Amino acid sequence: MTATGESLSKSAILGMIAMGVAVLVVANDFTALSVALPAIEKAFDTDVTTAQWVINGYAMVFGVCIVTGGRLADMFGRRRIFFIGSAIFAIFSVIGGFAPDVWLLLASRFTMGIGGAMMWPAILGMTYGLLPANKAGLAGGVVLGAAGFGNAVGPLLGGTLTDTVGWRWIFFINLPVAAAATLITLLVVPRDAPTKAHEGIDYRGMAVLSLGLLALLLALDWGTDLGWTDPLIIAFFAVAAVALVAFAFVERAAGASALVPDDVMRNRAFAAASLATLLMSAIFFAALLYLPQFMFKVLNFSAIESGAGLLPMMGTFAVTSFVAGRFYERLGPKLSVTLGAVLLATGMFLLSAIDPTTVYDQLIFGMVVLGIGVGLFYSSVTTAAITALDPSRASLAGAIVYMCQIAGGSIGLGLNTAIVVSASSLAEGIHTAFLVDGALAVCGVVVAVLFVGGTIDKDRLRAAWQHHHRAHA
Repeated sequence: MTATGESLSKSAILGMIAMGVAVLVVANDFTALSVALPAIEKAFDTDVTTAQWVINGYAMVFGVCIVTGGRLADMFGRRRIFFIGSAIFAIFSVIGGFAPDVWLLLASRFTMGIGGAMMWPAILGMTYGLLPANKAGLAGGVVLGAAGFGNAVGPLLGGTLTDTVGWRWIFFINLPVAAAATLITLLVVPRDAPTKAHEGIDYRGMAVLSLGLLALLLALDWGTDLGWTDPLIIAFFAVAAVALVAFAFVERAAGASALVPDDVMRNRAFAAASLATLLMSAIFFAALLYLPQFMFKVLNFSAIESGAGLLPMMGTFAVTSFVAGRFYERLGPKLSVTLGAVLLATGMFLLSAIDPTTVYDQLIFGMVVLGIGVGLFYSSVTTAAITALDPSRASLAGAIVYMCQIAGGSIGLGLNTAIVVSASSLAEGIHTAFLVDGALAVCGVVVAVLFVGGTIDKDRLRAAWQHHHRAHA
């Protein structure tokens, strides 16, 4: 199903639209519930620590399972795995919407994470497969642009539903959207033949990696409440360390059937892009959780107003993602990824100026800078990572990059929560946490400058500069 040639065919364009709709299913769900947590706390008479698992639990399962989802998509056909994931996601969305208690809601969210982990890498693989190699930047822009749009609409939609018909409709609405995405994909995306089915499934690799990631993410989440020196937390970290080290040996013994094959593990360009993603991902998750909390609890915004309050960040994220593909094609991966990383760091340092007297207008510029950085960085680093590997590894590559994003976000949320809950006020905690996030982002900038995207393509940069001058002339 790989497209060839310089221009896009009608089927490729229709397929891209289908993939954009599919991305909305997953992306909207990540952010719509961020403004509904207070209502969920009230509905089930629970605390924020438990309610936060509605977001954290989904993200955790998503992060643990996504590499497996990506490998299965490459092996058994991306369209097939997408359909299975969509069905799981939609069915358990409905179950979550009807949940009579917080525990069934959390169980539904965890299972939705499995569905999402199958959908996302399949979507990435299908999108990059629809386009010729010279249009790879466009693929990243379309996927991340649609994700940005879904993320942008999510808080506003979640706030509107919460304040009108109730937060449960955030779950119910997933069913028709998932059905529409599945139908469009069925009609316009060509069937892809399984290319790696003969290699067999690496069950041991899946089990060991899942155990290691789960132990790590649980340690990071529970460490905030139990304390980092608690025996259980230390045990979780020990299990994570042993499992992740053992994973390398298990994969080496698995050979061609490995969950993460040797050609992926040894690719330095891919590893650098993954590391940069890991370091930068605390920022977006922290802003997504704590800016609405600040608006709701300090600025006394309603749920709708808190959702709308994120639009300067989420809107610029969406718009930038859509244009990032052209930027990537003109300037290449090195400049695109580095500039995105610099803007992410800058935006977080601007937002770290939060204090108890901060008003909403003072947040807007920082959110805009952060949104541009998110849109440019994630679109560019995803394309740089996927194109560093063979096209047959596209879904796996996209899955690993997204796992790094989830893992980095979870690590960041654990660190941010520990800082915020130990502070004397919410505003002071956010201020300190965002400063720490900015410092992590600087480390990500260093990795991007030194290791991501190879060297600067001077010929492409010169051509872009000449095009710019001709356009102005």
